[in-house]
Amino acid sequence: MSNTNNAKAYWKENIRYVLILLSIWFAVSYGAGILFKDALNTIKIAGFKLGFWFAQQGAMYVFVILIFVYVRLMNKLDKKYGYDE
Repeated sequence: MSNTNNAKAYWKENIRYVLILLSIWFAVSYGAGILFKDALNTIKIAGFKLGFWFAQQGAMYVFVILIFVYVRLMNKLDKKYGYDE
């Protein structure tokens, strides 16, 4: 019974991490790239408007960073619940 509870707690925490990271990615890709594009376009980086930069490149960079964050979180979670190898 303990293994079942342990597995459920592990999965619940994993899903929480996934939802948080996907929410961050959605906020950056949809929010910064589409909704707040006009406000961000007043700022320029290397000659490009910031709204354009987020829509074209920023969301991809954030997604790659979130992948590394997820790997780190899952390694900690695996150790916490004894699933590490």
